[in-house]
Amino acid sequence: MAAPTALVTGGSGYFGSLLAAMLLERGYRVRTLDISDDDDRPAEIEFFHGDIRDPDLVARACRGSDVVFHNVAQVPLARDPEAFRSVNIGGTRVLVDAALQEEAGKVVYTSSSAVFGVPAENPVTEETTPSPAEAYGRAKYDGELVCRAAASRGLDVTIIRPRTILGHGRLGIFAILFDWISQGVDVFVLGDGSNRYQFVHADDLATACILGGERPGSETYNCGATRFGTMREALEGLVEHAGTTSRVRSLPMRPAQLAMEATGRLGLTPFGPYHWIMYGRSMWFDTTKAQTELGWEPRWSNSEMFADSYDWFLGHRGQPGGGSTHRRPAREGALAIARAGIQAIGRI
Repeated sequence: MAAPTALVTGGSGYFGSLLAAMLLERGYRVRTLDISDDDDRPAEIEFFHGDIRDPDLVARACRGSDVVFHNVAQVPLARDPEAFRSVNIGGTRVLVDAALQEEAGKVVYTSSSAVFGVPAENPVTEETTPSPAEAYGRAKYDGELVCRAAASRGLDVTIIRPRTILGHGRLGIFAILFDWISQGVDVFVLGDGSNRYQFVHADDLATACILGGERPGSETYNCGATRFGTMREALEGLVEHAGTTSRVRSLPMRPAQLAMEATGRLGLTPFGPYHWIMYGRSMWFDTTKAQTELGWEPRWSNSEMFADSYDWFLGHRGQPGGGSTHRRPAREGALAIARAGIQAIGRI
């Protein structure tokens, strides 16, 4: 029996490249589609070079695919509103149309917990009504609606909603946190940091996506760690793991949110709307459905994935990142001034 063929869109990005490698290890024939190639792409992985909004290219990539994992996404920090919507929504429409046309057996759409905005109550379940609070969450939810419309036309499509992704190689704004802690700079929570906040390790998420791709039937699954605590506990655990002189300190919630929003909108700091809306808020998923129906069991706790990400950062600091936003460090911008001020106060 021939090995199944899997297409991973966004396969040169942080999560897409990890998912493609895991599929290869599990015996799939793998192909990826992205606007740039991955320097570390194994030779066995076939590469389709181009834009998710190109119907002909996407149709060729889907042709002969047994399962398609759709991960392409334009993040808000790209600061291109037109491309943001045309990639995240229009690109998803192109993908599901191509999958229907080429009779792909299954589509797995990687959505986001941002579709829920600030939830009215926790835990969030698959029955919780989405209520996105910013543009990225709205676009990801619109992508879900595109997938559901395609399901009504006969496409077998499963939606996977991850909590905030961590794991080896995950940089972006986390690289600033890791760099500060490595230098012994104090880091901050909003309020007292007692907000419960759940992450998901990229390896666990990839496993959930693969299991979702192997299960017939259009479903939606929320995925996150089953062992997690508060934001303060997560950062204090990381500081303890790092063994530096950093401390976790509190900032008043509302003034800090306003400062993050003002500097983020001006491009002075690498904050996006989801950061200032959610960093001080509680949010976690009930993962019972994914565990029961997919047989999915997340291996990593919040503290373990923070340590894993931090250790990878130390071992690869200074090396060039890939083209993906999440595979290269975010620029500090005005945060560099804040870091210098914190260090100066610490020396007094």
